[in-house]
Amino acid sequence: MSLKEWERGARPRERLLSLGPEGLSDVQLLALLLGTGGVSRSALDLAQEMLATYRSLGRLSRVPARELMDRRDVGPAKAGRLVAAFELARRLQQEPLLDRPVVRSAAELARLVSGRLANLDREQFEVVMLDVKSRVIGCETVSVGHLSGAPVRPREVFRLALRSGAAAIALAHNHPSGDPTPSSQDISLTRRLVEAGRILGIEVVEHLIVGDRQYVSLREEEWAVFDAGTAQEKGSGHAGQI
Repeated sequence: MSLKEWERGARPRERLLSLGPEGLSDVQLLALLLGTGGVSRSALDLAQEMLATYRSLGRLSRVPARELMDRRDVGPAKAGRLVAAFELARRLQQEPLLDRPVVRSAAELARLVSGRLANLDREQFEVVMLDVKSRVIGCETVSVGHLSGAPVRPREVFRLALRSGAAAIALAHNHPSGDPTPSSQDISLTRRLVEAGRILGIEVVEHLIVGDRQYVSLREEEWAVFDAGTAQEKGSGHAGQI
């Protein structure tokens, strides 16, 4: 069964275009690379079987093409696509860190995330992973919500940070209303993430809220959520320009 035969709402390609790659599971992304399954099963079935056999993407990424081709319904084309995709991922991780942007201020973070968050009709929450020299390791969308909020799970935020080996993270999300003033929920969430990061040894260095051509930095505006045991204090209300 091919991807074309799947029910439209369940097709990984349609989900990728509507939700972005972050909205797909490992199995769905793998199924997209495979393209087709076999006579009696879909690409999704084949992807599930492969992940069950090798138990993780990491183990699967190290399987030689010849071994992949020994599996039923996996020929040279499918094996080649998988091996090429995993090799590109490895090379990306090995690119010189000097080519990666540095985030040491709210303005630098705003330049990095504004293109991802501008003009959206719903809230989207981004996590930027940083190394010990504040160089960007990666940027991931952890939640896409609705007009007035996006549910964020601390476990997912720090799963990404731990997986990438980040020394610190910076947070950013948008307010579709255009007003970047932090809400009480924004303050509460930031405090929870700062405290969780303190326990895990991963510093939360910033939380940026992006509005209409402007942003508010919870650190630079002195919302006291980054200092342990400090009561909440309201910042000056000044917004930076994008």
